Amino acid sequence: MARIDVTLPEQFPFSTEIALHEGHINYRGHVDNVLLLLVVSEARQRFFESIGWSDLESGGLGIVIADAAVQYRSEAFHGETMLVQMTAEGFTSKGCDLPWRMTEKDSGREVARGKIGIVFFDYATRSAALVPESFRQRFAICS
Repeated sequence: MARIDVTLPEQFPFSTEIALHEGHINYRGHVDNVLLLLVVSEARQRFFESIGWSDLESGGLGIVIADAAVQYRSEAFHGETMLVQMTAEGFTSKGCDLPWRMTEKDSGREVARGKIGIVFFDYATRSAALVPESFRQRFAICS
């Protein structure tokens, strides 16, 4: 069976720290695979806020998640702080990828990596929209 293999970019212009709490942990005592995506979603919101945008309204548009890929690398536990790094790349006319890496802050142990595919969306017309040029240009040097 083929496995997902996420190749990460060399640079991540954004990083944020997120502490794992009891609600992130499953009955086996480590971070739950579904709730890890909740941590990544929080990082995505902070990523957009860091550039003055909201993932709910980016340049007059919203975004929708088109796809997501996750590659789990190690366990993570209650009380650990995750460093989540993110960027934007792989632009198309209406979207891009948000590759990310999650590591445990103190040890540097990689916990997971992945990418989120986003599409810009005009909720007024209920249709996909072109990537705002200001968003694309912000990451031109990273791609």
